[in-house]
Amino acid sequence: MKEAKTLTKEPGMISNFIEITKPRLSVVVVFSSLAGYFLAAESIDWLTLLYLCVGGYFLVGSSNVFNQIIEKDRDALMVRTMNRPLPTGRIAISTAWVYGLLMALIGVYLLYLINGATAFFGALSIVLYAALYTPLKTVSPLCVFVGAFPGAIPYMLGWVAASGNFGIEPGTLFMLQFFWQFPHFWAIGWMLEDDYKAGGFKMLPTGAADRGTAFQTVLYTVWTVIVSIIPVFKVTGDLYITIYSAIAVGALGLWFLYHSIELFRKRTKTVARKLMLVSVSYITLVQIIYVVDKFLR
Repeated sequence: MKEAKTLTKEPGMISNFIEITKPRLSVVVVFSSLAGYFLAAESIDWLTLLYLCVGGYFLVGSSNVFNQIIEKDRDALMVRTMNRPLPTGRIAISTAWVYGLLMALIGVYLLYLINGATAFFGALSIVLYAALYTPLKTVSPLCVFVGAFPGAIPYMLGWVAASGNFGIEPGTLFMLQFFWQFPHFWAIGWMLEDDYKAGGFKMLPTGAADRGTAFQTVLYTVWTVIVSIIPVFKVTGDLYITIYSAIAVGALGLWFLYHSIELFRKRTKTVARKLMLVSVSYITLVQIIYVVDKFLR
């Protein structure tokens, strides 16, 4: 009797090049930029939107490529990353470097066609993410603080693309997404603590999934919620929301905070995973409410 064989089809080259850009993450980041653009735009310029979407995706994608080049050997040690294109050898390192550099150059150029400020902040996000955040992940938990800067740029980038200026409005959007990243990434770090330890990454503020990490998660969630309702007081320039939207945003904030407190109370991976999912829903819904509020008031 012949032994049965299971054939596993290898991903095609195009699939590999798409996968290495982390498309789901990249699309979420581009969505943040679009939300920022709609908040600032007095009229919609569809060509600018196209440049922002494609250029933004290329910049995020290139950052992810550089990140995976640097972490190739460590990715091979972790269950969730060991099947990526670089650890498995489906894409050569030299090819990945060329691919990442081309995406970065094209992305910056497309954003430059919008305006110089947008191109500057886009290029800055790549440098901060690849040159500072990525290598710091194996050195210190401060990597999350450093990584929060490039992670917060996309939301404000959309405003700068529409207005050409950086002021209190995009600064507020930046601050909202900046504080949000701490509970979001600490929830991920908690959920994947064993995997991150296998790869040598230091993602949690105390170095462990403990009461101290959970307390800081609650603290930064509170800051996120506070920043999210500040525009209702009309102290953030042209960026403001009505009282009805503030109530909706506040309710979402309480939902977010509840799950952060649950992590503090129970301190389990299951609760951490729930907090991670809630955090993604929270920031997405807040961005939608901000945009809808602008067009309805």
